[in-house]
Amino acid sequence: MAKKRYRSDVLASVHEAAADLAKVGVIDKATMRAFDAGCLTRVEPLTPSQIKTIREREHVSQAVFAAYLHVTTSLVSKWERGEKKPQGASLKLLNLVRSKGLDAVA
Repeated sequence: MAKKRYRSDVLASVHEAAADLAKVGVIDKATMRAFDAGCLTRVEPLTPSQIKTIREREHVSQAVFAAYLHVTTSLVSKWERGEKKPQGASLKLLNLVRSKGLDAVA
């Protein structure tokens, strides 16, 4: 399982304690799911210009950017023109590249 990314070290510690309480039945599953959502790093929606800015900051073409993200060049082009919006894993990867750089997904 992939390591969870928390907004802060404090939230990671608090989450670990809550997970232990859930294991022994003090916290129910629904509460734990809500707690998970509050602790994990948020995925921000990106505008077409933000996506283009991320790619240009990394000094790569649409084709190279697409290869790093495991999507088609056409899809990157559509994101940058606003014809489609990235969702799910693609949006998460774009946010990761935005904050950590392209090497984070290499």
